Amino acid sequence: MESESESGAAADTPPLETLSFHGDEEIIEVVELDPGPPDPADDLAQEMEDVDFEEEEEEEGNEEGWVLEPQEGVVGSMEGPDDSEVTFALHSASVFCVSLDPKTNTLAVTGGEDDKAFVWRLSDGELLFECAGHKDSVTCAGFSHDSTLVATGDMSGLLKVWQVDTKEEVWSFEAGDLEWMEWHPRAPVLLAGTADGNTWMWKVPNGDCKTFQGPNCPATCGRVLPDGKRAVVGYEDGTIRIWDLKQGSGGSGPLTCVAANQDGSLILTGSVDCQAKLVSATTGKVVGVFRPETVASQPSLGEGEESESNSVESLGFCSVMPLAAVGYLDGTLAIYDLATQTLRHQCQHQSGIVQLLWEAGTAVVYTCSLDGIVRLWDARTGRLLTDYRGHTAEILDFALSKDASLVVTTSGDHKAKVFCVQRPDR
Repeated sequence: MESESESGAAADTPPLETLSFHGDEEIIEVVELDPGPPDPADDLAQEMEDVDFEEEEEEEGNEEGWVLEPQEGVVGSMEGPDDSEVTFALHSASVFCVSLDPKTNTLAVTGGEDDKAFVWRLSDGELLFECAGHKDSVTCAGFSHDSTLVATGDMSGLLKVWQVDTKEEVWSFEAGDLEWMEWHPRAPVLLAGTADGNTWMWKVPNGDCKTFQGPNCPATCGRVLPDGKRAVVGYEDGTIRIWDLKQGSGGSGPLTCVAANQDGSLILTGSVDCQAKLVSATTGKVVGVFRPETVASQPSLGEGEESESNSVESLGFCSVMPLAAVGYLDGTLAIYDLATQTLRHQCQHQSGIVQLLWEAGTAVVYTCSLDGIVRLWDARTGRLLTDYRGHTAEILDFALSKDASLVVTTSGDHKAKVFCVQRPDR
């Protein structure tokens, strides 16, 4: 099938210049995905300094040899072959999050239930330094756009930032209970959402801050849009707040995840009522609603757990075809055609899907699930290309290198693993 390119709207986007944040700007408007009176945004923070959003040239990462780590530690109920190249086993409890440095893709940061975060090398699993001082489970971690800083956040709302080359802590802040955290894609600016409904924005390391007050419910998910000048935040009451967007209308369920397409013209939201809603970023209107045509048999969620409901767990846009992928708790991967707004393929997993990622420049989508397996799917045909195994418990997060040669996973088995996906069987 012939691939179709993403919308050319990105080419019309004016070049980014220095952007000033002023305390009196009204930069958030509300897209109501649940009927009810709009809740105006309240800018609570002080004036921030100018931020340079110019993109930097990327450097090529160094290729290094692989070292196969011996298997040790926790042994669970999913024993079997281990396809991984490297195992990082310094965590003493479930590993909740992972992120790769965007500049070279040679470093990873992981955070876990043991209240610890580590920065380590992908090629051999060697520890570079521990991000010490957290007092609760570390659920968010990530590198800045230029890989010079690494941020970690725990459930209590304690956020910390380290300088990677010196391994020294350069900034910390205590917010409310943390829901999500994300670096700006072009500047040393960190954003986070908390359970009190606030969205925070800091310039790091000097700490200049703005706070955007949401409704009286958790800010459950957020994403900086590709132009770097807007962000979308989803709330538990089913609303989203988008900078510079007009008010729209839509559905009802609390939001669980959000994604934007390559040029930022479309936003996709997922909710606990199994609906994925397509929102126009220019009009603020809901332009499509997606839901699986059939409900699959409920997967096994683990010993002592019951599967009583379904929800959208992860979603994303293909960069080369007008396709969107939605992953559900019941183990369904749905591929939707955006042009016709129809279900194209429905791919079933043995257990619930935790996260999905599209491979850049292709129609291949990666999924990880509660059965501890990473799977690669051809979204054009719905065919399973291959899978990778090695964890003895559920996969909780994963990251994909920019050249799609590596998948790095974290798991309830207390380990992070590196899988090489450029193999002859693919």
